[in-house]
Amino acid sequence: MKNKKIYTYIDLFAGCGGLSLGLNLSEWKGLFAIEKNPQAFQTLEHNLIKKINHFEWPEWLPQQAHDIDTVIKNYSYNLNKLQGEVTLIAGGPPCQGFSIAGRRNEDDERNTLINSYIKFVSLVRPKLIFFENVKGFTMEFKNNKQKGKKYSQIVADKLTKVGYHVYGQLINFGDYGVPQKRTRFILVGIRKDINNSNIEKAKSFFKLIEENKFSFLAEKKLSVSPTIEDALSDLLSNNTIDTPDRKGFKSGIYQKVKSDYQRYIRKGNGNIEIPNSHSFAKHSQIVTERFRYIQSISTECKNIPEKLKRQLGLNTQVLVPLQAKEQAPTVTSHPDDMIHYCEPRILTVRECARLQSFPDWYTFTGKYTTGGELRKIEVPRYTQVGNAIPPLFSEQAGAILKQLI
Repeated sequence: MKNKKIYTYIDLFAGCGGLSLGLNLSEWKGLFAIEKNPQAFQTLEHNLIKKINHFEWPEWLPQQAHDIDTVIKNYSYNLNKLQGEVTLIAGGPPCQGFSIAGRRNEDDERNTLINSYIKFVSLVRPKLIFFENVKGFTMEFKNNKQKGKKYSQIVADKLTKVGYHVYGQLINFGDYGVPQKRTRFILVGIRKDINNSNIEKAKSFFKLIEENKFSFLAEKKLSVSPTIEDALSDLLSNNTIDTPDRKGFKSGIYQKVKSDYQRYIRKGNGNIEIPNSHSFAKHSQIVTERFRYIQSISTECKNIPEKLKRQLGLNTQVLVPLQAKEQAPTVTSHPDDMIHYCEPRILTVRECARLQSFPDWYTFTGKYTTGGELRKIEVPRYTQVGNAIPPLFSEQAGAILKQLI
């Protein structure tokens, strides 16, 4: 019997592990993951290392949170020796300065992490690159020395110079079985010396993943465009119990499965009664009544008008009342951005994870939320979920990436 080919990868800027989980489900083998924040890494470690032993972690690299620049500085020799052993480098640097959802800042120092990414790729020289970033990554610089250039094109040019055919475009994950309209920039690269590699082969990824999604989702009995209700209607607050890991808060318990999406997402979670991270926020009576009023007059799943915000005395930038039969807007790290589709409250971490297509067995660890200056350094559960790549999409991407080589 012929040995099964092993596809290996390294996950850079791995967060809580959404991309790695999808690659695991599409039968890739992780070598290791680089994630700077200890809280996000703890969630990745809990699920992908301790639960399912997904990574073949090398002895030379401590199994802990790492900054990419520190890894390059201290282990460049080891990285260089990996040449020929790594099929794929996956993941993209967190370029929040280009986020449309936040305050756009072209000079945000995190934007410079792309140079660290290029350096890492140059050392390891994988066969393939899979790069994901925010939609704003495709916009043009307006104020600095790169004025008029798209940052995505600058990155593509740099990757071309270090030996890769690359092609990128925007993809809405909501068209791939995820109950959320989440448009991201995806760039795929293939090393120039790989047999018959060219720009058309990199470009073919997008055609193939579009064609493949129907059979992929049909096999799992999933809809191409599931709704918010499909994702969340078994997580209502009819029955509550004390949250096991959050003193003084209440959690919902599982209700009967009401959709194929719920059946899929709950698979592998056993007979657990309380979903992990399904802890309800404590709203004042004023906030609850305000949410009820917004829900009563809202028919669209979009940010409420500025006039209504002023009328209600709100200074929030975004507040979206969800609608049962629609897909959610992009899940972010801000839990106050969305109101539940039929209850006067914000979503729980688990509900956000459902909209991101994380299976319920995937456990989120650490603080639930944070605020003020701590937002700059902490990555609590809501943020871990909001920053992740939906596993259901990355599983499809993993299957297509294999076809490129």
